[in-house]
Amino acid sequence: MRALADSLIAVLLAPLCAACDAPLDTPTRGPVCEGCWSGVRAFSPPLCNHCGDPLPSWRHLSLEQQVCPRCRRARSALSSVRAIGPYEGPLRAIVHALKYGGRRSIAPRLGELMRSTADGRIDDVDVAVPVPLHWRRQRVRGFNQADDLARLLGIPVLTALTRVRSTTSQTDLPAARRHANVRGAFRLRWRTRVSGLRVVLVDDVCTTGATLEACARVLREAGAEDVRAITAARVASPPPGSRRR
Repeated sequence: MRALADSLIAVLLAPLCAACDAPLDTPTRGPVCEGCWSGVRAFSPPLCNHCGDPLPSWRHLSLEQQVCPRCRRARSALSSVRAIGPYEGPLRAIVHALKYGGRRSIAPRLGELMRSTADGRIDDVDVAVPVPLHWRRQRVRGFNQADDLARLLGIPVLTALTRVRSTTSQTDLPAARRHANVRGAFRLRWRTRVSGLRVVLVDDVCTTGATLEACARVLREAGAEDVRAITAARVASPPPGSRRR
């Protein structure tokens, strides 16, 4: 019956993949074609134990070097960050279709990939906290993609944070300005308690990590025992000695 339905929908409606605009052969399975899903490039080990950025070959790593140079230099309110893969190619197109195209039916498969990517790192957390949108942006968009993803991880969701200041999109800013852009932008919701809880922050994309870091600091200051993060995609840092274009 599904094959028949796919054939009829494909012939009568000719729907296109929300990510690549190719004709959908199996539209009943969602708005993204299997070619795009199979083209998602996941991060592969070795990865930084903290931020999840790719590291050089295991042959050149000691235990101390399993944390990237940037994480060794900076203190963080986050104990670990993970993402499915780099914010490029099919994964970028899929995230855009969810976030800007309003194709919310994409979220379940992304959430499944995120949980698999976590590799047990979220099994012992108490709550998932989605990174909030400013109320004006959420009213225009109609939903918060981070909240949709958080509800698919199999963890109780706590909307513990609120964005009290509208900010420029992080992707529109140079890296040096991103931390300043989100400083003071988040607060704990009134009468929300996170003291003693193990928390995983959830968002769609991690760029420099400034937004996740700002949220984690608010949760830590409110008494959270541990704060981790997981996102669908991550803008990976370039290897040491190279320049990001």
